[in-house]
Amino acid sequence: MDTGSRRAGSTGTEPKGIRQPSAADIRRWRQYLADERAEAAVYRDLAQNRQGEERAILLALAEAEGRHEAHWLALLGPHAGKPRRASVRSRLLGFLARNFGSVFVLALAQRAEARSPYAKDPNATDAMAADEQIHEEVVRGLATRGRNRLAGTFRAAVFGANDGLVSNLSLVMGMAASGVASSVVLLSGIAGLLAGAMSMGAGEFISVRSQRELLAATRPTQVTLAAAPKLDLEHNELLLVYLARGMTQEAAQHRVAERMGLLSCDCDPSLSLQPDLPHAGDEHEAVGTAWGAALSSFCFFASGAIVPVLPFLFGMTGVAALVTAGVLVGIALLATGGAVGLLSGTSPLTRGLRQLGIGLGAALVTYLLGLAFGTVVG
Repeated sequence: MDTGSRRAGSTGTEPKGIRQPSAADIRRWRQYLADERAEAAVYRDLAQNRQGEERAILLALAEAEGRHEAHWLALLGPHAGKPRRASVRSRLLGFLARNFGSVFVLALAQRAEARSPYAKDPNATDAMAADEQIHEEVVRGLATRGRNRLAGTFRAAVFGANDGLVSNLSLVMGMAASGVASSVVLLSGIAGLLAGAMSMGAGEFISVRSQRELLAATRPTQVTLAAAPKLDLEHNELLLVYLARGMTQEAAQHRVAERMGLLSCDCDPSLSLQPDLPHAGDEHEAVGTAWGAALSSFCFFASGAIVPVLPFLFGMTGVAALVTAGVLVGIALLATGGAVGLLSGTSPLTRGLRQLGIGLGAALVTYLLGLAFGTVVG
């Protein structure tokens, strides 16, 4: 066994293949080493902005990346050389973690863990490949907590921005294609911005308020705690309450006996479902608040709708103004689509291109309809 394989054995697991390292092997191992160090630093930086359980989880992930770092150091031996720069993705993650520490960083880290090359690399151990798979799920769980906190307001913001971009670009292009003056196009765009922003804000407020009221109406009350002591032991409808909530007959009968005080505390825990205790915090957190959703929707619709109007505001006219508006909206659609992709843990590029295709497609259809309308009227 050569020196590299003896050192690799000291990590407690054996690599999937050991041979004399080539120049390509050394370059690849050094890149792995740099990336592991960068990822460990990302988790430590994120841990600085967390407390309690989340902080402990992030530090444990950093410790695991440190074990992987030790593996590559052992394989490299004297070939380790000077510390190499991490990949662009790892450096970007580090920058975001140090300066922002948001759920978007966790979403990016989730994607990075999912693309680990260790499963196909003969010099990585099976345990390391398994670690990366588990890390993805751990980071997914942490990111989910942040997604739930953002979900309601973020949904309204993204929907509002995209609606503003697409609807006002379509309006501006349709009006311009019909042959009206640029001043009319500008006024139409501003009117569309104001009307759309007010409509989106009001609609989101009503939608979220209604959804929260519906969810609140489905949550069980605490009446069973107050009424149980006064019920007739022989004839009572407490059993029906638990059956209506979805319990099995056996579990419902067991819960009734508990509520009536007929069972001591050493009862079968498998039949003791969630107790009727008040929930701490906001049980509808993922839905968001009505005012938060309305304000986000209003502001982001307006911020999106102003983009296609900007060339006309700055005095541009004709085809140049339309092309500029299309380019600006296209960039904005790529950005919003990429943000959705990052938050959902999927490809930002794919989501961005999807948003771009849908938005520009709708604008093109409206432009063609405007041309047809202008020809008929003319």
